[in-house]
Amino acid sequence: MTEGKKKPARVVVADDQTVVREGIVMLLGLLPGVEVVGAAGDGEEAVRLVAELAPDVVLMDLRMPRCDGVEATRRIRSEYPGTQVVVLTTFADDESLFPALRAGARGYLTKDAGGDEIVRAVESVLSGDAGLSPSIQRRLLERLSQPEPAPAATEAPDGLTARETEVLVLIAEGLTNQEIARKLHVSTATVKTHINNLFAKTGLKDRAQAVRYAYGKGLVRPPAD
Repeated sequence: MTEGKKKPARVVVADDQTVVREGIVMLLGLLPGVEVVGAAGDGEEAVRLVAELAPDVVLMDLRMPRCDGVEATRRIRSEYPGTQVVVLTTFADDESLFPALRAGARGYLTKDAGGDEIVRAVESVLSGDAGLSPSIQRRLLERLSQPEPAPAATEAPDGLTARETEVLVLIAEGLTNQEIARKLHVSTATVKTHINNLFAKTGLKDRAQAVRYAYGKGLVRPPAD
């Protein structure tokens, strides 16, 4: 009888690097209590697989094309709250880690994590605990205790998302697509998607209009003399 046997955790792996993704899938296949049900090469595919497969956990890379890990985490936790997210980072001090945790991720793993660490992280988030090291928990509490800078406008205009507004502000500050991508830790393709979306929502035609629009809406202020 296997009535008391615990079901394996159903996991989706999302990472845009094929070698890394396949390596993690292979490692997970050797671990007890874990079943890989899907693998995604970007955030859009990760969200789609969650919708189709309803996994218990997504191991989510942060820097991916089309839809980065932070945005994918936000969408998954909002639309499919039964699925937990554990982010994958190259370094534990990755600046994208905190936005991902704010978006609803419950834990993190560095990409060189061993099998025992992965199993512990998966089991932790499924049991309702946070799969975070004490140092990350301390830094997260410090970060969360600091007041968020007050936005210039109380509400994003014209239905812009928070990320689209952020991209608009960076355009107004004179950053190129490549510079915006580096600052937000996303691909240039993701930046272009955000720009196309915000242009469509606002009716803007070019970056010059975007700059005027951002100043006109109070999203940025002229530099002091």
